[in-house]
Amino acid sequence: MTQLTFKRHRRLRQSDAMRKMVQETYLHKEDFIYPIFVIEGENIKNEVSSMPGVYQFSIDRLAEEMDEVVALGIKAVILFGLPAEKDEVGSQAYHDHGIVQEATRFIKKNYPDMLVVADTCLCEFTSHGHCGVVSEDERILNDPSLDLLAKTAVSQAEAGADIIAPSNMMDGFVAAIREGLDAAGFEDVPIMSYAVKYASAYYGPFRDAADGAPQFGDRKTYQMDPANRMEAMREATSDVEEGADFLIVKPALAYLDIIRDVRNNYDLPVVAYNVSGEYAMVKAAAQNGWIDEKKVVLETLLGMKRAGADLIITYHAKDAIRFMEEN
Repeated sequence: MTQLTFKRHRRLRQSDAMRKMVQETYLHKEDFIYPIFVIEGENIKNEVSSMPGVYQFSIDRLAEEMDEVVALGIKAVILFGLPAEKDEVGSQAYHDHGIVQEATRFIKKNYPDMLVVADTCLCEFTSHGHCGVVSEDERILNDPSLDLLAKTAVSQAEAGADIIAPSNMMDGFVAAIREGLDAAGFEDVPIMSYAVKYASAYYGPFRDAADGAPQFGDRKTYQMDPANRMEAMREATSDVEEGADFLIVKPALAYLDIIRDVRNNYDLPVVAYNVSGEYAMVKAAAQNGWIDEKKVVLETLLGMKRAGADLIITYHAKDAIRFMEEN
């Protein structure tokens, strides 16, 4: 019989031990940043209806969430705040005793080893729901917004935030925040920039969780067009030049090509944001018995790592760690 000449790739797939030995990509609990929603008030633990397993916590009940997070070995959380009052300029975002600032103080006092990432934006704090200052004719004003974002970043750093994560997508926001932090003596506080953030339909459940939907129009004048790839490189380049220390790509699942582009072009840590809509779809399908949640969650997160992400912001973090431990 003539010997066929072809490669036997299956030799490396013949057993679990063999497959594990040649596995190229791994998930670790240290890869995850877990989002937490904090709300003003007392004795509040509200489940987000569109995000099963995700809650809004008042600070007096935040320990319930933090104890679980610490026990699972998660090393970093990112905070989103829901204030009791909103106004045109989102003044509670940069108030010394704003909800994010107070939650940061609580965590750093009671869980000093936990890294606190502060989401730095105005949309959750403005009465109009936009990420910047709005003119009388309902235009989003870029440059006046930068001053307020820098004030917000400084107030968060003063409260003890380890990392500032600006998500507003105003032009020049990294430069403005870096200048503000440095001038206030926070030269060592890094910026985890939402460098590449698309105007995505995947954000719907987050807007329920953070009460941050725009009251008019949309965010297409400052968030990116999902059709554009090269624009992502221009955005990321600007943030690198302005002093970003991490680069976030948001969303993640439909933008794995962008994660890979960012990884290939820049030597900073790359962060994939596995957003609310991506989470909600998995949860809904799992609750209906249509998918194996454990396998889908781990495969999805592994895909983000394989695409080039060093870190993943994900609502799946707690479940994923439990799934990994079961394996």
